[in-house]
Amino acid sequence: MDREGEFIQVIKENEGVIFKITTIYTDNREDQQDLYQDIVYQLWKSFESFRGEAKFSTWMYRIALNTALTHIKRNKRKGHSVAIEEVVLQQTELYDTAFEQRIKILYKHIHQLNVLEKGLMLLLLEGKSYSEISEITGLTPSNVGTRLSRIKLKLRSKIEKK
Repeated sequence: MDREGEFIQVIKENEGVIFKITTIYTDNREDQQDLYQDIVYQLWKSFESFRGEAKFSTWMYRIALNTALTHIKRNKRKGHSVAIEEVVLQQTELYDTAFEQRIKILYKHIHQLNVLEKGLMLLLLEGKSYSEISEITGLTPSNVGTRLSRIKLKLRSKIEKK
């Protein structure tokens, strides 16, 4: 398989991850599509430099999260936004109303977190271990654990207030 075919296959396998990152870091569908394209472009630009020293998913998360942070900085001046609930509920297949409501509430509160906290929660929700999150973010595993514990408490207290 040629390099381009390999890249396309890897993107297809990780499409869901890229979508989740775009959902967490954008407020509307247009920005979500722009960020998705930016992430894929940055991955393509860097694909030749992937040396396999880390897992592909670790490398991909690092590039995707850095691209999302750059996108946020670039778009801070825009001022137009749409509630994330609309985007999440339009894009996610959900099985029941109660589950849909819980996801909506969770994403609403995750969206209110700061940039690093959003990234950490995204990685945790993706099932990444603390050591994998540490590799992706550059934080120590114990720092990841501490921050995630605090984020979980913050989210729990906000959700329970409702």
